[in-house]
Amino acid sequence: MEIQIKEIFSRTELREFAKFPLRLYQNNPYFVPPLVAEEINNLDTSKNPAFKHAKARYFLAYKNGQIVGRIAAIINNIEVNQLQDKKIRFGHFDVIDDIEVSKALFAKVAEIGKENGLTYMEGPMGATNLEFAGMLTYGFDRIATAIGPYNYEYYPQHMEALGFEKQKEWVENFMTAPETISDKIFDFAKLVAERYKLNVIHFKNSSELQPYIKPVFDLLEESYKDLETFVPITEEQKAFYAKKYSTILNPDFITFIEDEHKNLIAFAITMPSFAKALQKAKGRFFPFGWYHLLKAQKKNDTVEFVLIGVHPSYQRKGVTAIIFKEMYETFRKHNIKFLETNPELEDNQSVQMLWKDYNPILHKRRKTFKKAI
Repeated sequence: MEIQIKEIFSRTELREFAKFPLRLYQNNPYFVPPLVAEEINNLDTSKNPAFKHAKARYFLAYKNGQIVGRIAAIINNIEVNQLQDKKIRFGHFDVIDDIEVSKALFAKVAEIGKENGLTYMEGPMGATNLEFAGMLTYGFDRIATAIGPYNYEYYPQHMEALGFEKQKEWVENFMTAPETISDKIFDFAKLVAERYKLNVIHFKNSSELQPYIKPVFDLLEESYKDLETFVPITEEQKAFYAKKYSTILNPDFITFIEDEHKNLIAFAITMPSFAKALQKAKGRFFPFGWYHLLKAQKKNDTVEFVLIGVHPSYQRKGVTAIIFKEMYETFRKHNIKFLETNPELEDNQSVQMLWKDYNPILHKRRKTFKKAI
C-alpha cells in the first residue's frame, strides 16, 4: 500500500500530530506522554517565539488511511545565517516499525532542505537548543523523564539502515542520594563561599524566583557559549521558557549563588520527577491530570536534574561544592532517595564530574543523527 506524506496546517491537524505518540506508545510502561495542550502550543508557530527566528513544517505519514508516522522539518535562521551552519533540523519524529515510512518522512525533510540551499539534516531536535535533542539508543527498559523523550529500539536501527551517522551523543545517569556526606565537603563549601564572597539565595515561593529568571538564561548562555552545539537564545525565547517552567518548578529544589555585587554566578535546578504523574495524566491536564502533577510535586522520592550553569570566571574554583552541599540538604529535607539526570553531552566533562560522589549508573544514551542531502 502506498505511503502518503501530508503536510498539516490547521489546529485540528496539529492536535492529531501531537496525539500520534499517545497511540503509538499506548500501554508502553516506559513512555511518558507530554500534556497534549502544552505540546500543541509549543508546536504552534504563531505562539512559540522560537518561530520568530525559525521555520517549521509538520508532516504526517498515512498508510491504509491510518497515521503511521510524523516528522517536523525545522530551519533555525540564526543557526543557518548567523553561524553559517547549513543544516535543516528534524524533530518530533515518531513512526511505526516500517522503514519505508521512515524513508518517506526523511525524503520530505531532505527535499525542503535542498529547496533552501542546505547541505545536511540532523536530529531529532527542536527549533532551539532549549528543547529536547537526541534519540534514545540505550536504556529502552527505563522509564523516560519529563524532559528526555522515549522511543522504541527500532528507531536508531532505521536511522543506521537509511545511512545516517552519529553527530552528538548525550548520557543520562541514575543515582541514589547519599544519606551522609563528608564534613570536608561542608568545610570546603564554606571556604569557597567566604573566599569569593558568595551567597546562596533561598526562595520561599515562585514569585520570589521571578526576578532571577532572565539572569538564569543570561548565565546559561555565558556558561555554554563555547560548546560546539551552542545557538544564541533570543529575549522572546527566554521569556517563553521562563513562563513555561516557572509554574512547575519547586523553589526548594533550586540553588542560586550570587557574588558580593548580587550578580548571579551559578545555579542548579532540580525538580521532583513528573514521569509517573504524566503517565497517569495520559496527556490531559483535565479532569485529573492536574491532581497527579500536584501530588508529584509535593510528595516524591525521585528528582530530575534539569540545568546547571557556572559563570566561566568561577569555573574550577570549587563553586560546585556549594551546589553539592545545597542539593544534599534539600534532598534530605524532602526524603529524596533517587536522582536522575536529563541528557548531558557526553564530552561535557565538567558536568559529568559533578556526579562522581553519587556513584552514578549510566542508564541511558541518546544521539542526534546526521545525513548529507
